Order: sequence, then structure tokens, then C-alpha cells
Amino acid sequence: MNALTARVQALQALFRHVESTRMAGVPVLNRALCVEAVGFEPVAGEPGEAPAAMGVLLTPWFMNLVWLPLQPEATEAGVGRTRLRRIGDTSFEFIGGHEPGLGAYEACSLASPMFDFADQDQARATARAVLAELRPAAPPVSKGRRGFLFGRSTAEAGP
Repeated sequence: MNALTARVQALQALFRHVESTRMAGVPVLNRALCVEAVGFEPVAGEPGEAPAAMGVLLTPWFMNLVWLPLQPEATEAGVGRTRLRRIGDTSFEFIGGHEPGLGAYEACSLASPMFDFADQDQARATARAVLAELRPAAPPVSKGRRGFLFGRSTAEAGP
């Protein structure tokens, strides 16, 4: 199992535990939803920053953009601190968090509470749409052989 998979699984397990303990009986839970990590991919941080991944964490009570270091960080120094992160063409304010068994992470609220979502599919589709807007578009599927070699699209490559 690679570091990204392990960290995302740990994130989901933590928030499933939070749902069944700290959030048990809290009326802001949308029972049509469950904890799910959506679209986590490695992301470049600032120079000198530890490798991280970013994606969306869905829970029955919130949808957050999450910045997750790929190695658990024991420090709680950043808890409650805000940090601006540039993602795509937009800056987002993330708040530092730390949980035993997970370590440090940062979260940016996208939605809370979650009653506007009828079901998990709708929440997941929204999370994917957010990520699609934030991530750069993939390069064209095929530039053709000459385009690939010379960095031009098929239309520019000529005969």
C-alpha cells in the first residue's frame, strides 16, 4: 500500500470514528450521507514543504477541501491556525487540525451542514466538480506523433 492510499484510508477511518462518537446524536447529520474521501491526489506545496495530497472529504455534517501531508506529522503547532493556499487560480483559507492516529492536516470548508444534498451520489458529484474546477485541465489526449515530439497540437502539427 502506498503512502497516499494509507493516509486517505486513515482519514476516512478517523472521521467514521468521529461520526459514531463525537457526532453521535447531533442533529446536523444528514443521514443520507456517509464519510468518503473523494479525488485525493498528490499536490505540490510550497518549497521545502513535505509532500501532500489534496481532495474533498465528505461527511454527513460537512464537505471540506483537505490538505493532507503524506507522512503523519506529530506536531500540533498548526492547530487552529489559518493558512492561505493557492490552488489553481484561487486562494483558499485552510485551518490546521490534528487528530491522534492521523496527525496534522488542513481543511477548508466547502459546505456545512449538508442538508442540501439528497444523497451520497449528489454530494460526491459536487465534490468531483469542485476538484475539476481547481485542478488544471489534462493535456489533449493525442497530439499526434509530430505534435508530441515538437510540443504542438494535431491541428498545428501539419502533414
